[in-house]
Amino acid sequence: MISGQTISRRMAFAVLALCIVTAGLARAEDKGTIYYLIPTLLDEGQIEAQKAIEKVLPSIGYNVVSLDARNRTDLQLSQLDDVIQRKPKAIILNAVDLDAVVPAIEKARGAGIPVVVFDRQVTGTPVDLSSVAGTVEIGRIAADEAARLLKTRYGSIKGDVLQILGDPGDKYTLDIQKGFEEAMKQYPDVKITSEAAAQWDADKAREIADDKLLANPKIDLIFVHAAHLAVPVVAVLQSKGKKPGDVMLISSNGAPAGLKLIREGWEQVEVEKPTYAQVYGLAMLLDKVIAKEPLQPGDYNVLNLPAKLTLEKWGPSLTIPGAAITAGNVNDSRFWGNLSPPAVPVEVVK
Repeated sequence: MISGQTISRRMAFAVLALCIVTAGLARAEDKGTIYYLIPTLLDEGQIEAQKAIEKVLPSIGYNVVSLDARNRTDLQLSQLDDVIQRKPKAIILNAVDLDAVVPAIEKARGAGIPVVVFDRQVTGTPVDLSSVAGTVEIGRIAADEAARLLKTRYGSIKGDVLQILGDPGDKYTLDIQKGFEEAMKQYPDVKITSEAAAQWDADKAREIADDKLLANPKIDLIFVHAAHLAVPVVAVLQSKGKKPGDVMLISSNGAPAGLKLIREGWEQVEVEKPTYAQVYGLAMLLDKVIAKEPLQPGDYNVLNLPAKLTLEKWGPSLTIPGAAITAGNVNDSRFWGNLSPPAVPVEVVK
């Protein structure tokens, strides 16, 4: 039989433990509110970014309010005006229009509200931090993977490569092209043919693949700049009687469609746009940004990716390169295409 004194002691310890937990929760909740301004929720990448921000920032003590601009510049500017009036601890901005948003950023910072740019780099005015994908680095990683695949096939790095870009006016795809082609210059026996799918149109990608494979049936590898462009390319390969791996395929944003094609054998590599790491990167530095403490440039480890913080004319910029996804690691939860934000704690920079 348990004595009344023992029960009383256990109740006292339970109450003490509850007080400690409650105090801890209070401390975790007292840092204030962050507003996250989203350009659109029409694609999976933006949905996963919102999920990750709303999961990760509360874990370090911030309440998050997300606002979707539905891809409308006027709506996002109106949202920014309203948010500035609310005086949050900070604004995380994923801009619809990189130029139109500049006056609103200046207004927010003039009101003493730090502005953190996420994903879409704003360079027209100073901001307090940017956390962006290393798009040139994505191209370089894709080149390394292409070289590896060609060498595995032929014993040396040679062959014909078709590169299908996204919209030719989009800096994202142009940076990937730059990194890819610069890295491939060291392989003179590789011939690269490049075409752009205007407006990131999947039907246009299908037409390009169909035409180029008709003109050159010996294409060894196709590199597309987004997974949704890989899907119609695979349809073209199937229509021509190709089997998985006959024409090697690389894509570069890490979407679920690309991971599915890896599992099916059609795609050999998906170079991820590191959405989760971008969220963790800004979370690591957010306390210092809000405290208006200087950020130290240099190398950072973000979800085991080699990020680099540089001081640019528009402010501190954390650039994260992403990683190559293959059949061997496709199920890793750190890749956003698996739609499962990691649960690892944020390593806050002190």
